[in-house]
Amino acid sequence: MFTGIIEATGTVRNLQQVGEEYWLTVKTRKLDLADVKVGDSIAVDGCCLTVVDLGDNYFSAYVSQETLRHTTLGSLERDSRVNLEKAMLASSRFSGHIVSGHVDGVGAVVSIKPEGKSLQFEFELPSNLAKYAAAKGSICVDGVSLTINTVSDTGFSINVIPHTQDETVIADYSVSQQVNIEVDLVARYLERLIQAGQDGESASAIIDMNFLKTHGFQST
Repeated sequence: MFTGIIEATGTVRNLQQVGEEYWLTVKTRKLDLADVKVGDSIAVDGCCLTVVDLGDNYFSAYVSQETLRHTTLGSLERDSRVNLEKAMLASSRFSGHIVSGHVDGVGAVVSIKPEGKSLQFEFELPSNLAKYAAAKGSICVDGVSLTINTVSDTGFSINVIPHTQDETVIADYSVSQQVNIEVDLVARYLERLIQAGQDGESASAIIDMNFLKTHGFQST
């Protein structure tokens, strides 16, 4: 599990096909790999990958065809910059939101506008993901935990403060660039619970719109 608080950036050293999968090597001078071992997880642009080899300033991981189909990792090139976060420890401070590292789909940058020292980004979402975006809710973009400002039928907007611009690859974005999106897990689980109630799978504990209104999750 991750928090969406990026620990460092890295650069792609190599992405090559090995059989039906790909071997990705990322070099980084900023991420502390001293406590990382083979088998541990590191999120690369929000994608949870298993470390299969590492050194003082690099690590390697296999990337499956499934991951390539549903993320932007297949478009990485040598020297591409990527966001990095090690899997959180039970003792870690929880500063972002719950991030699984399982990317839900690929979105795209629609616009970038300066707003004071911040940058305002508008993103387009795949039609099946737009319903999970909520104003003032959380969303993960290339592994970065961000707060949604506004939503539309097709996407959402966010503001990125200077610190986040400095510590992630977001400042490198351009219009039309594709990004990995992971929606809030709470929204997915809530949807599943509502569906289960409507399907009669859990008649003793149905969560429906009336339940949400009664318990303050939706205004009347």
